[in-house]
Amino acid sequence: MSVSGFAPSVADAFGAQTTSNTTEIELIESLARRYGAPFLMLDCDIVRHQYQALKAALPGVELHFALKPLPHPAVVSTLLAEGACFDLATTGEVELVRDLGVPADKTIHTHPIKRDRDIRDALEYGCKVFVVDNINELEKFIPYRDEAELLVRLSFRNPNAVSDLSKKFGCSEEGAYAIVTRAAELGITIRGLSFHVGSQTLDADKYVHAINRCNAVIRGVAERGLPVLKVLDIGGGFPVSYDDNTVDIDSFCAPIRSALAELPAAVAVIAEPGRFIVAPAMTSVASVMGQAERDGETWYYLDDGIYGSFSGILFDHGHYPVDALYWQGERFPSVLAGPTCDSIDVIAEKIMLPKLNNGDLIVGRMMGAYTSATATEFNFFRKAQIIVLNEFMHDASLAPVVTLEV
Repeated sequence: MSVSGFAPSVADAFGAQTTSNTTEIELIESLARRYGAPFLMLDCDIVRHQYQALKAALPGVELHFALKPLPHPAVVSTLLAEGACFDLATTGEVELVRDLGVPADKTIHTHPIKRDRDIRDALEYGCKVFVVDNINELEKFIPYRDEAELLVRLSFRNPNAVSDLSKKFGCSEEGAYAIVTRAAELGITIRGLSFHVGSQTLDADKYVHAINRCNAVIRGVAERGLPVLKVLDIGGGFPVSYDDNTVDIDSFCAPIRSALAELPAAVAVIAEPGRFIVAPAMTSVASVMGQAERDGETWYYLDDGIYGSFSGILFDHGHYPVDALYWQGERFPSVLAGPTCDSIDVIAEKIMLPKLNNGDLIVGRMMGAYTSATATEFNFFRKAQIIVLNEFMHDASLAPVVTLEV
């Protein structure tokens, strides 16, 4: 769908939203007048759509949203209403879901390395499923063996992923047998296995290989007379597109579904999607606060940057689609820089933009994952406020719900 006023390549690729006969441009203009820039628009309808798309692509898999990429109350409330479960990794995330009324039995705690107080905080809330990947971590649960159940995380290296999470966490297959054996000696319940093939995994065969190897370990554990493993957590990493190349998640998951069908019938499967659910759901809006000509290019200095909403450029290898709100006219080689006094605070170079005036708006797409979550207030530039759209289901004839995060 192309909306008048946006560069067609951006609108067509990322689906410029309309709400109650109001174009996205008009919505952005209205919000900019009301709240000022910079801000982020969080559309809960897109959160719902992404969750339902992945749920349809992985039937029978219980989806636990990983809070890490966007731990926002509106996201949690929206997904809870959709029936989602949640993947927690810190006491702060435990407190967030607890305060929003998430039932503890809809959560798991998946940080492989924990302090004793992290375990106690989660257990006090009622979250009882944890992840370990070594004997040292296993032995932390000796005092809690009557309360906690564990998943053993295996490592499957994936250097082609945006983030190879198995570099930092996970054990070998033999390590998994050793942990399960030691747990049986200590009277600690091992409920199953888990893995994470890495963020933005574009090759579904990475999941297939990991599932097949975990299947072998599950069967091997039973053959050794150890307690039967009944859960497999296939992690997250499901890809989204940051350019014109769309990802058909149903087709992507087809080989994963086939591999899961080979598991023992008694094994329940869960997953930990994060980026896939929220990346498309947030749009950034920043304004030009100044400009200068340097080496034949116009540098536009925005009121948001690398230390703010575009932090994912540093921390997440992000490449976000950005363009002027008003894109008509001839384009010129330009640079978009952030507001701080640090020279690395540059969002995009060699970008073709129309001639902009101070105060003009720049729009960034696919800004939901690892953006505001990793933003700072370096140089005392405040983080962009988040404006929530469509937080609650409502009659289509009514105006959208628009709320401001205070």
